[in-house]
Amino acid sequence: MRYKISLTKKAQKDLKKLSPKLLKKAKEIIRNFISKQPYNGKHLLGDMKDLYSVRLSYQDRILYSIEEKEITVHILRAKTHYGE
Repeated sequence: MRYKISLTKKAQKDLKKLSPKLLKKAKEIIRNFISKQPYNGKHLLGDMKDLYSVRLSYQDRILYSIEEKEITVHILRAKTHYGE
């Protein structure tokens, strides 16, 4: 089963700021990994316990939530978690 993908405005801005190489990698991860097997991402803890992440680069992550009823993955961010 393939999940639909939804991008927040923040995620869209994050993706536009990526280098062409990282943007291509992000699209491949979203298309071939997250949309097919979203629960295989790293399940986060604490305040972010409802979220998952997948490594994009050494410091960048794709952060997302899963809406099972709608069969949709909401991409929330696509950038570093080491501050702005």
